[in-house]
Amino acid sequence: MGDKRLKIRKQVIGENALYFCVWFGVFLVPFMNAGMMSERIRPDMILLAWLKIMPFYLLFVTNNFLLFRYLHRKYLYWAYYLVAAILIGGIFSLLEWYEQSNVAFTISLGEVGDSLKASHTSLSVFPWWGNMLAAAAMLAANNTIMTFYRTMQEEVDLERLQRQNVQAEMYYLKHQINPHFLMNTLNNIHALVDIDGDAAKQAVIQLSDMMRYVVYDTGSNSIPLRDDIKFIKNYIELMRIRYTDDVEISFNYPSVLKGRVDVPPLIFIVFIENAFKHGVSYNSTSFINVDIEYKEGHVVARFLNSVNEKSRKSNPGIGLENVRKRLDLIYGERYDLKVEESTESYCVTLKIPVLNGDEVHSN
Repeated sequence: MGDKRLKIRKQVIGENALYFCVWFGVFLVPFMNAGMMSERIRPDMILLAWLKIMPFYLLFVTNNFLLFRYLHRKYLYWAYYLVAAILIGGIFSLLEWYEQSNVAFTISLGEVGDSLKASHTSLSVFPWWGNMLAAAAMLAANNTIMTFYRTMQEEVDLERLQRQNVQAEMYYLKHQINPHFLMNTLNNIHALVDIDGDAAKQAVIQLSDMMRYVVYDTGSNSIPLRDDIKFIKNYIELMRIRYTDDVEISFNYPSVLKGRVDVPPLIFIVFIENAFKHGVSYNSTSFINVDIEYKEGHVVARFLNSVNEKSRKSNPGIGLENVRKRLDLIYGERYDLKVEESTESYCVTLKIPVLNGDEVHSN
């Protein structure tokens, strides 16, 4: 969140710095002209030049802080263009009236000792219609810049909202794994107590390790792959208790990982849950194969399962869409998720780059 506030603050500073530089340059032009013409800088002429610029600056300020902020939005565009047209027409109509009148315009320069007696002195650079066109072009440019920065800020806000949604999904996922799985596992452990006490104790340890991992270790943006592998291994071993030898379950993973290999927490569990949900049949031989490997800075995970009769009538891809959204937010386009389906099997292959501190997005 701090990074997002800093990003928004940089956008605001960047926009205001751009405006300052542009107008500083505009008000500096009279001095530059005098220097280029090798003329003495006359305060009266500088002030007169600034007076010619002032109507455009006042329009800019009004547009930037009032018109664009409150009227330049959906359903109010008509009001924005109406008010802008009235302002442009009114300001330059008054200037045209001044040009055509006999009003004397005097500016006292105080200590300079002179005064600018500018009766009928032109306060505009162009004819009235030229001034209106220039003012309209200036407002259009101003609106383009503000729209650009507003879009950037909206993208930051949308990204923050998406990350909050992902964080909420992670919270849900942590507390979901999985009520049915927990109840079935506890029932299985209860049954094991009388059959195989040692196996029951081992199952309790595995379940405890899983819960500790979900509650305490997955709060960060990335976790070591070896920890996630241990979690998956415990999950699969507890699931084995429920099934007979007719269900072939295999889990292949790298036994040794050199250095720290990080992945997003709980990124694989949805695929494994789906594999057990849709791949196991009590009436026929079934199989579930999970393969995870690491090579050349990437983790490749493959989840292959048989398809039972009930699964053919349902959608085994449920949950994939949420995983895709999460992968999009973390990796952008730097991941590959492939789904292959036939009447006999269902296979998901996920290839993700290893995370490091610079690549992990904060929630």
